[in-house]
Amino acid sequence: MTGKLRISAGVFKNRGLKVPEGDAVRPTAERARQALFNRLEHGFHDYGFRMRGARVADLFAGTGALGLEALSRGAAHVTFVETSGKTLLRDNIAALGVEDKTTVLTLDAAALPAAAQPYDLILMDAPYGEELTQRAIDAVAAKGWLTAQGLIVAETAKGENITPPAGLEIEDVRAYGRGVLSYLIRPT
Repeated sequence: MTGKLRISAGVFKNRGLKVPEGDAVRPTAERARQALFNRLEHGFHDYGFRMRGARVADLFAGTGALGLEALSRGAAHVTFVETSGKTLLRDNIAALGVEDKTTVLTLDAAALPAAAQPYDLILMDAPYGEELTQRAIDAVAAKGWLTAQGLIVAETAKGENITPPAGLEIEDVRAYGRGVLSYLIRPT
C-alpha cells in the first residue's frame, strides 16, 4: 500500500512519511533532498535567504516531502499546492502534527492565481517530461509568489531545460541520479 521515506534532518529527523507504492509519485530522492537543504541552509546567506522562519510553497507537493523537510529545518509555514487533496499529503502533515504550520491548496501549480502573500522559497518537483515546471516558474514570477530575496528550486529530469523569466536567473544546476536541481534567484 505505501512505501517509506524519511525526513533527513532537523526536528523531525528520521520520521517516516507515507508514499504510494509504484511510480505514480516520485518523491525527491533522500540524497538530493539532503544536498538541496544543506545548500539552502548554508549557501544563500549573502543573498539574504534564511531557512529559519521562511515562508515556503511546495508546488506539485505529492507526499509533501520537500515542504515537510523545510518545516523540519526551521521554516515557519509551508503552503502545499497539489491538484487533488491527496490523502497521503494530509496524512503526512497530521503524522508530524504540523497542521497549524501548513496550508493545503488544491490548485494547478502550472496556472497559479495571484499570491496573497509572497514566499521566501518555492520548491517544485513536477512530473518529469510534461513541461509543467516551466509553466509553474512563469506563473510564480507573473503572479507575485516570490519575495525580493526569494529562491526557486526546481527538480526536473536531465535534459529538461528551464528558461528563467524576466527578473530571475539560474544561479546553479546540480544533477542527482535521473534528476537535476536548478536554483533560481533574482540578479544582484
